[in-house]
Amino acid sequence: MSFSGEVKEELVRLDSDARHCQIAELSAILVYTGAVGVDELGRKRIELTSDAPYMRARCLMLLEKIFKTDLLQEMQGDNVQGLSIDAGSSISAEKLLQTIKYTEGDILVNPLVLKSLCCKRAFLRGTFISIGSMSNPEKGYHLEFVCNAIEQANQLVDTLLIYNIRAKIVARKKYQVVYIKESEEIVELLNVIGAHISLMNLENLRILKDMRNSINRRVNCEAANITKTVNAATKQIEDIQYIKEHYGFDNLAENLRQMAELRLEYPDATLKELGQYLTPNVGKSGVNHRLRKLSELAEKLRGD
Repeated sequence: MSFSGEVKEELVRLDSDARHCQIAELSAILVYTGAVGVDELGRKRIELTSDAPYMRARCLMLLEKIFKTDLLQEMQGDNVQGLSIDAGSSISAEKLLQTIKYTEGDILVNPLVLKSLCCKRAFLRGTFISIGSMSNPEKGYHLEFVCNAIEQANQLVDTLLIYNIRAKIVARKKYQVVYIKESEEIVELLNVIGAHISLMNLENLRILKDMRNSINRRVNCEAANITKTVNAATKQIEDIQYIKEHYGFDNLAENLRQMAELRLEYPDATLKELGQYLTPNVGKSGVNHRLRKLSELAEKLRGD
């Protein structure tokens, strides 16, 4: 199962106590993925345009809680992924539309059902279940909602901003996509909509990912330092060999001669180790100064 599926499965199992929150969540599902039509007798009919099983299950649960009826029993014969409310249902489409304060032509959830913060949380939960998705956090952080209209996208962005979650909108073919790419804000959204188990799983993945990246950076840094040290030592030895062949160590000052002989004797030694071989001991800066003098001499000899 994808991470997005795990989040929705957790949300479907949540128990929503307050009736006004149930209505807000149901409104998001029906407005964003429902279609209102009429049957052959002119009676209103509501159908979900998506066949997502999570959304159907959540919608059924909310309808049963709000209207105190057993819809699952009467819909057993229907497609297990479909859902329709019509004249044959124990809940009339007119009554349902009145409950969510829907008027014909609405493409937004009525603000009257989103008055309190808890209802806004429920609205975001229903929106994610119906039109939301999330990428695998092991590969990257990306959460999005695919809206049919820019007005829906703006309503969603404004609601997210109440919880300091900054989302952006981008057009994708005929849709308006609201997306979040910051991991901290995705974590906050999961907290807002009540997906606490998924939140903890995401945090664990974030910790492992950060640790892995930190280790990789350290290894790369150490490898770069080793390469730099090896290259520097190789260049120093080449310069000293050139001096030995074209100038002779006997013509060097005593401190430079000692340094040249030590570097040839200990080609893999660090600057600190070379300094400890000298009597008296010399620090890294002193060793580096002498080696630099030898390199300058070798370059001068090559130029001559």
